[in-house]
Amino acid sequence: MSPHDHQPPDEISRTEHQPVSTEFDPDTGRRVKRGATVAGAVLLALFLMVAAVRFFDARALATAKEKQFAAPPGVDVVVARAAKQGQDLVLPGQTAAWYETTIYARVSGYVAKWSVDIGDHVSKGQVLATIETPELDAELAASKAQLQASEAQVVARKAEAEFGKTTNERWRDSPKGVVSDQEREAKNADYKSAEARLYAANAQVALDKSRVDQYRAMAEFKQVKAPFDGTITERKIDVGNLVTAGSASTTTPLYRISQTDPLRIFVDVPQSSAGELMNAGVPAQIRATGSVAGTFAGKTARSAESMNPQARTMRVEVDMPNATHALLPGMYVNVAFALRPRGLVEVPAAALIFRAQGAQVAVVDPAGKIRYNDAVIARDNGTLVELASGAQPGDRLVLNISSQIQPGEAVTVNNTGDAR
Repeated sequence: MSPHDHQPPDEISRTEHQPVSTEFDPDTGRRVKRGATVAGAVLLALFLMVAAVRFFDARALATAKEKQFAAPPGVDVVVARAAKQGQDLVLPGQTAAWYETTIYARVSGYVAKWSVDIGDHVSKGQVLATIETPELDAELAASKAQLQASEAQVVARKAEAEFGKTTNERWRDSPKGVVSDQEREAKNADYKSAEARLYAANAQVALDKSRVDQYRAMAEFKQVKAPFDGTITERKIDVGNLVTAGSASTTTPLYRISQTDPLRIFVDVPQSSAGELMNAGVPAQIRATGSVAGTFAGKTARSAESMNPQARTMRVEVDMPNATHALLPGMYVNVAFALRPRGLVEVPAAALIFRAQGAQVAVVDPAGKIRYNDAVIARDNGTLVELASGAQPGDRLVLNISSQIQPGEAVTVNNTGDAR
């Protein structure tokens, strides 16, 4: 229920029609004007203050820029040092077996059995498979029979020669008048013919013996044997396979075998370091990654002593003992060579400038001015470079110098570091 429900009607009417006063205090307008004046003065003062601050800041910045432009440019320098320690030249390499060959059949036939499979370690002369050769066996038997027949023929020819000899001697020593000269000559001719037939029979025996030896030698290849100690890496035969003698493109190989102890590592050495690795005996560390991660010792054994004209590299072989067969042929490895120091000047690669005329270094002389020297790189070690000329130990070299700095221009050294 509303409060007006309890009021009389006359009181409600008087309340609704009561007039509102429209008169204001005379001081109110003056107070509003004074407040507006004060606020305007404060805003003006703040504006003038901000403008003054900006003016002085701009003036200070302009002064600083003028001083900066007037001052010599700042550079970071490094002190060149003599290279007293050897370098570890790390290059990619690839492992290879000491011996590796594909084994083909030397006789034609079919596989009777095979004895080893991939991954098996075999010894030299170990039987890998057996080949049945019916045709070769038949030829060997025929050649043996032929040899026996030839030997029997020799016996007969030998008897004829003995009979002809004795007959010729009797007719030759008979008194004259008992036999005619014609008969003596006939008996002598018969004897020489018998000797000739004996000689031919002996020659046939020798020929038949060589044929028998040939087939026997071929029969030895019925057993496929390992040519050296190694590991079977491929097997391409099974029992009953027909194999053909030879190694033509249409001939199926039997096995592939490799010897991995010791192991060869092939490394392509850049021209800058080829001279130091041309001789044998340089120590090397073979660094493998992955499941066989580790470091293995080896030495350079031989080099091509010739540069690849396309890549400007020289092929070097490193020999590494591999008795545990930790590394396998065909693996990617890193090879670190311990090179001897040359006594040259060592500087960071950032100190080099490459221009049309070649490599240069920027040297800060004692007067604080820039001098550009032509440099000859003797060895590139990656982040560090050894120079054959262009800098001396103790020279201050500028790092990453701006192309705007001209020779003879004065510079300010910000900080000095060491070449190492």
